[in-house]
Amino acid sequence: MTERIFPAALDQLEQVQAFIAEQLEGYACSEKAKFQLDVAVEEIFVNIAHYAYRPEQLGEATVRCCVGGSPLQVTIQFLDNGTPFNPLAKEDADITLSAEERKIGGLGILMVKKSMDAVDYTYEGGKNILTIKKSI
Repeated sequence: MTERIFPAALDQLEQVQAFIAEQLEGYACSEKAKFQLDVAVEEIFVNIAHYAYRPEQLGEATVRCCVGGSPLQVTIQFLDNGTPFNPLAKEDADITLSAEERKIGGLGILMVKKSMDAVDYTYEGGKNILTIKKSI
């Protein structure tokens, strides 16, 4: 897996997405899959930037990416040393309710879960590790 470390800050989102795009270069990845990956990467990285660390704490996010296998699949991992939090443990947002009736939060991770082939969370060695996989 190729990895890069980014400051956990919103102004780094473009660089994170560019890193993933670089890893996909040379592979026949559909526009739909690229879009879904882009949205998932944005959702996860923005959540790390907003919530993983206390406001006064400067944190980092390690992003790992691997493309390979048969069928061809991309695996992306997000690691941070922030507050332990498993976004998969939360109940899915109830999309049958109107926006006014629905509780705030959870819609982004639901989109990630619906658009990726696999989403996994672990907490190891003081790190949150969220892994997404998508066949391309």
